[in-house]
Order: sequence, then structure tokens, then C-alpha cells
Amino acid sequence: MFKRILIANRGEIACRIIKTARRMRIETVAVYSEADRDALHVEMADEAVPIGPPPAAESYLLIDKIVDACRKTGAEAVHPGYGFLSEREAFPRALKDAGIVFIGPNPDAIAAMGDKIESKKAAAKADVSTVPGFLGVIEDGRHAVKIADAIGYPVMIKASAGGGGKGMRIAYSTKEVEEGFGLAKAEAKASFGDDRVFIEKFIVDPRHIEIQVLGDKHGNVIYLGERECSIQRRNQKVIEEAPSPLLDETTRRRMGEQAVALAKAVNYDSAGTVEFVAGQDKSFYFLEMNTRLQVEHPVTELVTGIDLVEQMIRVAAGEKLSIAQKDVTLTGWAMESRLYAEDPFRNFLPSIGRLVKYRPPAEQSKDDITVRNDTGVQEGGEISIHYDPMIAKLITHAPSRAAAIEAQSTALDAFYVDGIRHNIPFLSALMHHPRWRAGALSTGFIAEEFPKGFSVRPPEGEVARRIAAVGAAIDHVLGERKRQVSGQMGGRVVQRERRRAVWLDREEILLEIAREGEAIAVRFLDAGGALGTPHLLQSTWKPGDPVWQGTIDGHITAVQVRPILNGVRLFHQGVEVAVYVFTETEAASARLMPVTVATDTGKKLLCPMPGLVVSIAVSEGQEVKAGETLAVVEAMKMQNVLRAERDGIVKKIHASPGATLAVDALILEFT
Repeated sequence: MFKRILIANRGEIACRIIKTARRMRIETVAVYSEADRDALHVEMADEAVPIGPPPAAESYLLIDKIVDACRKTGAEAVHPGYGFLSEREAFPRALKDAGIVFIGPNPDAIAAMGDKIESKKAAAKADVSTVPGFLGVIEDGRHAVKIADAIGYPVMIKASAGGGGKGMRIAYSTKEVEEGFGLAKAEAKASFGDDRVFIEKFIVDPRHIEIQVLGDKHGNVIYLGERECSIQRRNQKVIEEAPSPLLDETTRRRMGEQAVALAKAVNYDSAGTVEFVAGQDKSFYFLEMNTRLQVEHPVTELVTGIDLVEQMIRVAAGEKLSIAQKDVTLTGWAMESRLYAEDPFRNFLPSIGRLVKYRPPAEQSKDDITVRNDTGVQEGGEISIHYDPMIAKLITHAPSRAAAIEAQSTALDAFYVDGIRHNIPFLSALMHHPRWRAGALSTGFIAEEFPKGFSVRPPEGEVARRIAAVGAAIDHVLGERKRQVSGQMGGRVVQRERRRAVWLDREEILLEIAREGEAIAVRFLDAGGALGTPHLLQSTWKPGDPVWQGTIDGHITAVQVRPILNGVRLFHQGVEVAVYVFTETEAASARLMPVTVATDTGKKLLCPMPGLVVSIAVSEGQEVKAGETLAVVEAMKMQNVLRAERDGIVKKIHASPGATLAVDALILEFT
């Protein structure tokens, strides 16, 4: 077994590999760019080596620097993680020439499967069903349109050399092919250094299901069940689960056996993933093979009990698989949510900055519930424009799908992040979406259920009452604290029952509240003024805690708490709302206060995220129609098209291609 390995990656995957290496008593070496000097993976590793400036093309993507770092530190092997060099055939070859072991598949398998075009050819040769498409060289946009017309719309334009949603566009018309082809090539070039793309038929209402395979260097290959990854936005996975609510055992076995046959055909010898697009009728087609560890691998680990990173290391060291296909069993259900630094209320545009507060839920493995947080950040760290905006992966495991969803929902409510915008409100709302809970999934789920984007979810029904109860309980504790500080009483203040008006923004809920031992009792008033049955809230929350955690009538509950003037802002189950607690007299006065109206920003196009201006598509004096492209801004490897929201005439352009803009920087004005 290796004594020391180097991780040629950063962020949460580098930290995750280090954890397994520690358990195996293997020393680790981290590499880092100037932007990652104070990163968590650097702190966790036994040794760390600087490899260059922040851009990945000048640091993490330079093979020579990784090989040199191995020589300097005596690392015997390299784990590539995912992304960066993980699927570059040249990387394991360079390592082999230097006498260093690659913890991943052999370069011939990468060549055959890592390239999306070549993998489809290999799959067809192995009699694996593939999606109709064009795998040859596409000369230009006009050629792309001709191909798409022949295949039939909709089509998918996809980068040959990568994944993760980069360099991928779905086109429903000639115009969208023309625009999407150029954008896909540009993103592919920026992300993978290879601008080749291919075009294939886009299956309507599809599901994305993938099979985890594991092979060794002795000809053994097994499959470890499937993952459902249909919840996607812009072709990037958002939530994954294992197993899939679609598959039965027969379909699972058929997909698994095809995946194994394909892996054996290319002598695959590590962890890898064979991806399929599946119809709602359980038909399936080979999509691609990722010759690396997947971002979503933890859900497979939790339902199988197999550490995939450990298996990759053992295989690379020449060991035979200790697991046969008959030994693989799937137990329970696992969910994974990807927490991104992005603003769901502004069309998920990237957010960068410092993590002023980063308080994930406590990891646990008890009472049949597992909560796991894979992250590469820590409080005070920076989310940089140079890399993928992932903050963490939150994974839960429970005996059933419903229980895993409940555990995920509670953990999301307890995940406190401040300093940047993030997608936790969206993820939390998804956990309570009826269609999601029913398992009626497709890759179009988000576009179909949120056609106008994600907006603030209003507090309604039981969620509103729960938030009101917690808000009143917080106010009650704060009142007790004030009286103790002022010296009115030496111990806890015993309050008589008190009537309160709790405002969720300006929606009013009336209740009475009283202390009952260690608990707080809340009774809601109905429309006629009658009191309902008491609800008991138990929590150890104290002023300053960012999360109220406890039980309401015995049900585990987490609510995020942010102080605001004269109240608190509470977040729970995708709802974020300002909460004010008034006495009856205060409420009467508050009702008379005028409502503040937000200021109109005027006829301006503001930069929605920090980024680089790639192009300006209009000129001063030009008349534009709603939906027309105004500019393209690149951030975190993704090119974002900014379009006109309404008809107008361009008055003045304030930004030019190549400019680096801050969020809300002025790009252009309309008359």
C-alpha cells in the first residue's frame, strides 16, 4: 500500500479524499493556487505545495507542476478527484513516465470512454443502445444547424471533453442551435481546453440515471446500483439520490449488466460511472461514461456501505476487488443536495465573497439517520470567481425515501451560511415540492415547475404557524433575557400568559404564549378569537445562536435566525420572512404605518454577478426587442447571456468586452 499520495485537486473532493487516506494511514500532499493558499484542503493535508496563479489553466491544469510536486514531496501516487485533470489521458501517461501511480483508470480506458464521442462509438460497438446523434467533426454554426435539422428538434449540443453542465446547450430551433453552438464551444474551451462538441437527439421528458461501476486490474468489474440525477438546472445536477424511484430490480440489473459489459470492453480498472438517459417507460440509452469519481458518489457509498475512494486506492495499488457482485446490496435511501454560491432569486447567478458565517448541521449516524457534509470551505474563507461555485454537498441516509427527504429538509434548515448568496432556500423548497416527493421526476423538472424562476415562497398554512410560533418563542426568550440583565429577577422570569400579534412581513397571526417549565406553550387564536390547543416548543436556543433547533410537539425542527431591527428574519422549509412580535397595543399602532415601496432601478442593465464581459451585442442608438441578447458575461466558467426584459432603445453603453465588473455594475442604459 502507498505511504504518501498527492491529491491533484481542490475544494470538497480534496478534503474528502484526505479523510479516507487518513483512515487508511496514508499521508497526503495537497497542491494549491495562490487563491487557495488558506483553503481547507491545504490545512488538512500533511504537506502542501503551491503550483501557480489562481486561473486553473495556470495551476491545477498544468501536468508538469503536478509531477514536479510529486517529486518534491515523495508522493507515490496521485488521486485526481473530479474535473481538472481527472479525465485527461495525457495525465496518467505523464505520471507513469515519472514512476508515479495514477489512482484512476488506465489511459487507454480514458481515451476510449473519457471522450464523449469515442465513448458512444465504443458503446455502439459493444451493442449498448445509444441516443441518435452526429459524432463527427462539426465545422461551424451552419454545419451544426444542418445536422440538427436532420436529427430533428430538440437537440443537445455537448462538449466532447467534459461534463458538469459545462459546454452544454439544449436547442429547440435553428436560431438556438446557431447561438448555442458558439456558446458551447467557448465554454468547452475555457473549462477543458478542448472546444470539440457533438450533437445528439434530446429525449423529451427524460430521466438521468447512472450506474456506478468498479473494476480492478485483474479483470473483475461489478456495478454498485444506480443513482437518479434528474433534478438539474442548465444541465448541472442539483439533487441526486440512490436508488432511483423509477427502477425495479429487473431494469436495475439490465442497466448494471450493460454498464459492466461496456467497462469490460475497455478493460476499465477503477471507479467509474456509466450514464443513461431513461424514458418514463423504463427504456434507456447510453449517454456517456465518466472515467473518474463522480460528485454524487456519496449516495452510492451510503446505500452500499462501500468507500469508493478507498476502493480506488486499493485497485491502484494492485489489489483485487474484495467485493463480488453477489455481495452488493442496497440498504435504505440516500439524498444529496449540492449547495452552490449562487442567488436563486436572481436566476441562480453566481455569488462570490467571504463566508462571514458557515455553520453546517452536525454530522451524525444514529437512530437510522445519517447526516454527512462533504465540504472544502470553512468560516472566513473566500468563494472565488475562478472555480466551481460549490460550497458543500449535504447527504442524508435513512430507511426510506420519505425519511431521507425529511432528514435532508431538517439538515438544510439548519445549514447557516452568511456573507454570500446561496441556493439553500431553493433546495429546501424542492424538498417539499409535491411532485418531487412523489418521485415523478425528469430532467425538465426545474424548468417545468419553476418556469418564471424561483421566487420568495410566501409563508402559508402549517409552515406559517410554525414560523410564527418559533418567532414568538424567540421573542419570549429575549424578553426573559432582558429582564434578567436589568436585574428585575434573579432567576428565570415566570411570565403569565401573554397575547401577541406575530407579523410575517405584514401577515398577522394572533397567539398566546407562556412558559411551561423548560418548554414554551403557544396557543393560536382562530378567526372568532377562540384559543386552540397548546403547542409545546422545546429548545436550548439562546440569543446569538444562528439556528433555533428543538422540537415542536415532539417533531424535530430547525429554523435559521437572523436579527433585524425590532425583529428577526427566519428561514424554514424554503420560506424566508421578517418576523415581528407585537403586544396588542404595539400591533394597533403598527397597522397604521405606511408600506414602504421599493425604488425603481430605472431603465438600466446591471451586471447580475461579478464577472468578465465577453461581448456586447448591441450598439448605442440601437432598437432592441424583449428577449434579444444584450451582452454575455462569464463567471465561474459559465457564460451567461443577458437579454432585454422589454422593448427599448440603447442610450449609452458603459462597459466593454474584457472588462471585469462587480455585481450591479452598470452595463448599459435605455432611453
